[in-house]
Amino acid sequence: MALAFAVTMLGTTLPTPLYAFYQHRLGFSSLMGTVIFAAYAVGVLAALVLFGRVSDAIGRRLTLLPGLAFAVLSAGVFLVADNLPLLLVGRVLSGLSAGIFTGTATATLADLAKDGASERATLVATVANMGGLGAGPLLAGLLAQLAPAPVKLPFIVHLAMLALVAVGVWLMPEPVAVTVRPRWRIARPSVPEPMRGTFMPAATAGFAGFAVMGLFTAVAPSFLGRLLGLSSPALAGAVVCTLFAASALGQITLVPRLGRAALPAGCAVLIVGMALLATGLAAESLVLLLAAAVVAGLGQGVTFRAGLAAINAEAPSGQSAEVASTFFFVLYVAISLPVIGEGLAAQAVGLRTAGIGFSLAVALLAASVLAALLRAGRDGAASPELRMPARP
Repeated sequence: MALAFAVTMLGTTLPTPLYAFYQHRLGFSSLMGTVIFAAYAVGVLAALVLFGRVSDAIGRRLTLLPGLAFAVLSAGVFLVADNLPLLLVGRVLSGLSAGIFTGTATATLADLAKDGASERATLVATVANMGGLGAGPLLAGLLAQLAPAPVKLPFIVHLAMLALVAVGVWLMPEPVAVTVRPRWRIARPSVPEPMRGTFMPAATAGFAGFAVMGLFTAVAPSFLGRLLGLSSPALAGAVVCTLFAASALGQITLVPRLGRAALPAGCAVLIVGMALLATGLAAESLVLLLAAAVVAGLGQGVTFRAGLAAINAEAPSGQSAEVASTFFFVLYVAISLPVIGEGLAAQAVGLRTAGIGFSLAVALLAASVLAALLRAGRDGAASPELRMPARP
């Protein structure tokens, strides 16, 4: 299940280092490049709204298989994409696959875990998610740099990987017992009233972290090419992969050690990462850009896992997939809208100035969450970092 999760998410970032090839071939603007990237989030949000509760009703496996089918369709569209509409369609299909998988696969891994292993299942889910997202640009960048057919071979490889994991999902035991006739209905994003005090700070910190991920995934190749004169697809893929690898590292190593302080600490690290990014853009420094990817990735990983663990711990029985889908709904809004805003700002004031402004905005958002958590701690209020287990 974890492998299928990683392979599906790998496909969503596979086009990242290839946008320069498409832009050169089709002649679209940098703003349109951010729109193509954000089309993915449109698919994710549509899937979360339309299918957010489906797996609770019809079972996990029957929900995951269509998610894999959308991933296959996306890779197939990218294989033949020779115009802008096909790129948009491919990204939307990719988003649909991710939207189905994120909440459902996370809930499935929790269902498959043995009693008392929910925290371990959360770790496996988040690492599979981030590991797949990081492997996508690295794989595509290396293939584009070293192998023939740079805009086709990555998707051929991905199709082969999808075929393998589809067999595994088909043979997977169904962890949810469906006892009533399912009824499909649109799942509006919602959070049970008793857990909103936990959900809101976790989701806001997650919004800041995922906005950074969206920025690096969509615009890092432009930063490297236009500001630093480095147009290597392998380097672009490596920079983006560094962010996701740091995120996974933060989830594995820092959250267990930080315990109750994980969420505020993650916000503080995000602020430092944004300071490094703004400084790196101003100085046109590859070293600072890489440092920003590492530090911001660590902060994003800590806030993501800490928030998801707190939410999963309080989700009512039978609503785990719904609550997880709502959490991911917030995160994928963060991937799309801020990135399009970055593209609009880049056209108006330039790529460097827009990137610095974006960094400051994310730093302020993370600082607001940090201040609220610290204030709640001083007041003795029940806050997310206090509700989390001491060692998740």
